[in-house]
Amino acid sequence: MLSDQLRQKLADIAVSLKSRTRLLEKSFDEALGSWNSRSLDERQTAALRAISPGAALAILSEGRPIGDFFEQVEYNGRRLAKMHLPPPAIIAALEQIDRAQAGVLEAFSPHLKADLQWVREQLLFCVILTLNNSFYQVREAETRAFYDLFRVELESRTLSDLLQRFLVTLAEFSNANRARLYLLDEEAMVWTLGATLGRAKTEAREHWRIANSAALRRELGEARCIMSPALRRCAPDSFWSARGKTLWSVPLTGGGLTWGVLQFSFDKEFEWLPREMELLAAAAERCWMAIEKARLVEGLAAREEQVRQLAEHMLHVEEAERRRISRELHDEAGQSMLCIRLQMEMIEEALPDSMPEHRAKLRETRETTERTILEIRRLIAALSPAVLESLGLGAALRQLVNRFRQVSSARVKLSLHRLGVLPKRTEMIVYRLVQECFNNIAKHSQANTVNLSLSTADGYLRLNVEDNGIGFNVEEAFARRESFGLSGMRERVALLGGTFQIDSTPGVSTLQRQDAAGSNGEGRMSRRKSTRGGGTRIVIELPLPREADMPATEPVRHARAR
Repeated sequence: MLSDQLRQKLADIAVSLKSRTRLLEKSFDEALGSWNSRSLDERQTAALRAISPGAALAILSEGRPIGDFFEQVEYNGRRLAKMHLPPPAIIAALEQIDRAQAGVLEAFSPHLKADLQWVREQLLFCVILTLNNSFYQVREAETRAFYDLFRVELESRTLSDLLQRFLVTLAEFSNANRARLYLLDEEAMVWTLGATLGRAKTEAREHWRIANSAALRRELGEARCIMSPALRRCAPDSFWSARGKTLWSVPLTGGGLTWGVLQFSFDKEFEWLPREMELLAAAAERCWMAIEKARLVEGLAAREEQVRQLAEHMLHVEEAERRRISRELHDEAGQSMLCIRLQMEMIEEALPDSMPEHRAKLRETRETTERTILEIRRLIAALSPAVLESLGLGAALRQLVNRFRQVSSARVKLSLHRLGVLPKRTEMIVYRLVQECFNNIAKHSQANTVNLSLSTADGYLRLNVEDNGIGFNVEEAFARRESFGLSGMRERVALLGGTFQIDSTPGVSTLQRQDAAGSNGEGRMSRRKSTRGGGTRIVIELPLPREADMPATEPVRHARAR
């Protein structure tokens, strides 16, 4: 900011004014005494004295560079900002001081007085610029601190992480050498160390505990700035606080009671200015609200985890019960039906030819028994798919396609990418999801085309099931109390932390359009003009362990059924 001419003039005038330093200081005190628009305390007066033009001339008369003065202006400007002295008041005080000190300089020659007036004006302008920069630094530091606190609140995943990052942010703002955050438990019985920070290393806090008392809680409930030697008695940990020379203590309050305290330790005497105290108090209030929010979120997450574990256990119980029932059907009912069929076959062969009616009825009963045996086998396979455990998910899905072909005339296109090694739980859930999709399509959709694809990429398994059936209203389907198919699918997906998306457009299927046209004698023309129905699409994504995430680089395998 200073030109070479101004630097030289300042140096010359400083030499000329060296003998009048005491008079300049006296005029400074008189100027402040006559400035009645604002009452100033000792700290504000000392800061104003350090940034006056007279202070600049005093520094130069000592042979020190002018840069020392502007460093002094910048430092004291920040102090004035933190002492809530507004810039207009500071400028008015400087102008008052400058006018008062001008009277001391009346004895100089006209030429020197003109130079002195120009120097004072230039110097005052440079001081004001420096003060503006100091005030900006203070506001910027405060804004950055609150922004960092807000970011910490958003990004923290656990209460411990939140406390540590809050403490680091506030310690950086206050330039503390050490910092701690103490918390009182919900029963107000014990103080614990929630977070700690040291410049050398982070200190252990797992075993720090101290019993609470009414007196201790009252003492920590007051915002204080403590300096040596009182630090030797500073609560709650006098051993830790005695490491420094200054301690700032800020309470965390909720519901009118103290539930925690922030403490910042400094290796030098560090005065606590009003604006710093106000910002730390506001930060402490925000910190406590964030702590309560984090505790609620952690409690909710713990309950959700309990519900998830219970639901997962219920699925395991369900699968175990399915296997038990399938074994019972196979070992008891299945074997008994086979014995019955064998006995009836033997009786049928033993009947004489003279009893054709009895042989015919026995044959019908035997055929019914054989159909029952096939149905039992189908139920056993549906309850506990042995192929899934022995050959894997791909073979099990192909078996489902073949079974679906037996109950529906729809054409199925199955696309399986190389799936890699999947967790057994994931394979079972995917199998049940596809099984439920085929059941719904066979019962309700009236579709003639079904596309099913399964692939893995980017750590997710993606299942896509589409049909061109009549569709349905998704919201109404989920709202039905007696319908559990879709809700069960969604719950199974949620257990693995996946996403479940279903899109369906109610309409008339292609098959229905053809049948309706055929009944009017226009079947041939309508079949040529038939259109796709509303259709349904289900997309499911399930997260996979890292080892199961295999890129789909292998060629796609297709299985088609007509």
